[in-house]
Amino acid sequence: MTEAVAGAVPPGVGAIVVGDFPLSAGQWIPPHSHPQHQLAWTRRGVLGVAVDDTYWVLPPTRALWLPAGVVHRTGATRDAVLRSLYLEPGRCPLDWTDPTPVGVDGLLAHLIDYLSRQDLADDVRLRAEAVVLDLLHPLPTVPIDVPYPVDERVCAVADALLADPADPRSLEAHARAVGVSRRTLTRLFVHDTGMSFDRWRTHVRLRAALPLLAEGRPVSRVAHAVGYATASAFLAAFRRTVGTSPKRYLNGDAAFEASDTSAH
Repeated sequence: MTEAVAGAVPPGVGAIVVGDFPLSAGQWIPPHSHPQHQLAWTRRGVLGVAVDDTYWVLPPTRALWLPAGVVHRTGATRDAVLRSLYLEPGRCPLDWTDPTPVGVDGLLAHLIDYLSRQDLADDVRLRAEAVVLDLLHPLPTVPIDVPYPVDERVCAVADALLADPADPRSLEAHARAVGVSRRTLTRLFVHDTGMSFDRWRTHVRLRAALPLLAEGRPVSRVAHAVGYATASAFLAAFRRTVGTSPKRYLNGDAAFEASDTSAH
C-alpha cells in the first residue's frame, strides 16, 4: 500500500524543513510519497532509494531529489540517519520533475545541518536556503534499472539471481531449471524486462555491488561477491554499462566519459 507521508509546511517565510529518520542496516521504509519535494541524504552510512524499478545508491557524497508526489522506498545497507530536506513546492523555485541525484560537498552538508536549527531568524534562514538551492546541481548519473518480470518462469530465474547475483549458471541452465527451452527463456526475458538475460544479470550485479563499494570494500572482493572472476572484468562491465568508473559514479564527478551505455 502506498502511504502519503506529509512533512510539516514551514511555518515562517522559508521553503525548507529538515527531518531526521534513523535507519538500521537492512531496514526499508515502505512505498510512500510526500506532498513536498524531498532531498534525501545521509551523513553516514549508505542509503538506497527505489522508484519503481530504478534504484539509486546514496553515499554521503550524493543526495537524491524526489519531486512531490513521487512514490518511492528508502532503506539503508548499514546503520544510517536519513536526513531529508522537504521543500514546499509553492515556495521553491526548483521544479525538477524527475528524481535527480545531486552532489553533496562540505558546504551543502553544513547548510543542511544549519537549517535543522529552530532558532534562525527569517532573514538568516532565507539566505541559507538560497545558498542551498544554488548548490543543487544534477549529476550525470545513469540509474541502474532492474525491471522485474511478470511471467512466473522468468520470475523464478530473476529471484534466484536477485538472491545470489554471483550465481554462475548459464541461461541454458536456468532455462532447464524452470522447464523451458533456452530460446523460450530468451524471448520471455526480453518481453518482460526489455533486456536480454545477460544485460539484466549485469544490472543486477552492478546494483548489488554499489552499496558494497560505497561502504569502502575493496573492488576485488566486491567483484567476486557479485560474480566476476576479476576486478578488471567487473570494472569493464561497470564502465560499459554506466559510462564511468565506480569511483567517479559514487563521488559524483561532474562529467562522465564518452561511452556506449547500451552495450552489454
